[in-house]
Amino acid sequence: MISFENDYSTGAHPRILEALAATNLEPAPGYGGDRFCESAAARIRTACDDETADVFFLMGGTQTNAVVISALLAGHEGVIAADTGHIAVHEAGAIEATGHKVLTVPECDGKLRAADVKAYLEAFYADASYTHMVFPGMVFIAHPSELGTLYSLAELEELSALCRRYQIPLYLDGARLAYGLAAPDTDVTLADIARLADAFYIGGTKCGALCGEAVVFPRGGMPRHFLTHAKQHGALLAKGRLLGVQFDTLFTNNLYGEVGRVAIAAADELRRILREAGCTFFRESPTNQQFVVLENAQVEALAERIRFSTWEKLGDGRTVIRLVTSWSTTPDDLAALEAALHEVMQQLTTPLLAASMLSPSPLRAPMASPQPA
Repeated sequence: MISFENDYSTGAHPRILEALAATNLEPAPGYGGDRFCESAAARIRTACDDETADVFFLMGGTQTNAVVISALLAGHEGVIAADTGHIAVHEAGAIEATGHKVLTVPECDGKLRAADVKAYLEAFYADASYTHMVFPGMVFIAHPSELGTLYSLAELEELSALCRRYQIPLYLDGARLAYGLAAPDTDVTLADIARLADAFYIGGTKCGALCGEAVVFPRGGMPRHFLTHAKQHGALLAKGRLLGVQFDTLFTNNLYGEVGRVAIAAADELRRILREAGCTFFRESPTNQQFVVLENAQVEALAERIRFSTWEKLGDGRTVIRLVTSWSTTPDDLAALEAALHEVMQQLTTPLLAASMLSPSPLRAPMASPQPA
C-alpha cells in the first residue's frame, strides 16, 4: 500500500546503505571514538559555521530530547514548551520520567512566541512563592514545529535574546530539520541555528538515515561528562560507527540538503493534489507535513488505499488527517494518491462538507495521534 503515514516508514537513502556496506568490515573503536564519527562531526561543524561546536550522536528523537534536557537542567528545573510540542504530547512522559516537568505555554501556529515565554517567566518570578515551584530552566522549540510550521529568523533571534537575558538555554528539536532548511521561503540557515541556540539536534531518522540524531552544542557548550550521562540513560551506542557513517554521508556533497529538497518538492505537488481535490486545509504548512479535513466516511475509504495518520477527530463527522512526504516519495506515489483521493472525494463528498470548504476550519490544537509523530 502507498504510504504517506510518516517520513521514516522507508529504510535509508541508498548512498547511506552503500557507505555502511563499504565500511562494514573495517574495525573501529566503540562509543563514537571512530574515524567516521570524527569526520561527521567535522563536517557538521563546517556546515554550522562553528568550528568550536561539540557534536554527539544518539539513536532517536525521544531519546535525544530526554538525554539533552536532563543533562542541561538542574534537579529543580523544568522545560518550557508549546502545549503542542513533541515533548508535551508524543513522548510518553519521557521528560517527566527523568524527573523534570514540561511547563506548557499555549502554542501560536504550532510555535512558541517570545512574548508568551516572557510573560510566563515574569509571572513566575513575580510569585512570592516561586522558590517552592518548578523553575523554568530551559526553552524547548522544534523547527519545523509539530504542525510543520517554521520559525522566522526574527522569531528565533527574539527567543534567543530572551533566553540569554534570563540565562537559560534555548534548545531546538531538529527531527525534521532538513525539511525546514529546504523550505523555499525560510530565512533561517543551519549557521543561524548554531548562532542562536545553546543546543540543538540535526535529525537523521526522519531525514534519510536508518536511525540517528546529531546533537550539536555550539561554542563548545557540551555539558561536562555528557558521554557518561548518555550511558547512564542507556543511550550510548557501542557501535557508534553506525551513526558516524550515516551522518558523514549525509553531510558529504550536501546529501542532507538534497534529502530536504526532494521531500519539499513532493510536498508542493501534494498540496496541489489536495487543493484540486477540494480538500480543506486544517493548518497551512510550508514543509513536508500536510493537514487536511475529510468526512469520516472519506477517511475510511481513503485508508483502504493509502496510509496516513489520523490527527484529530473534530466531533462533527469530520477528521483531520496528516499526509507526509519524504526523501523516498516518488511521482508514482503521488499519482496513486491523486487517483484515490479524486475517487473518494467524487463519491463521498456531502453538502455539509462542501459548505465547510467555503471557509477554513477553526484552528485547534491536535490531540495525540495513534502513533508517534
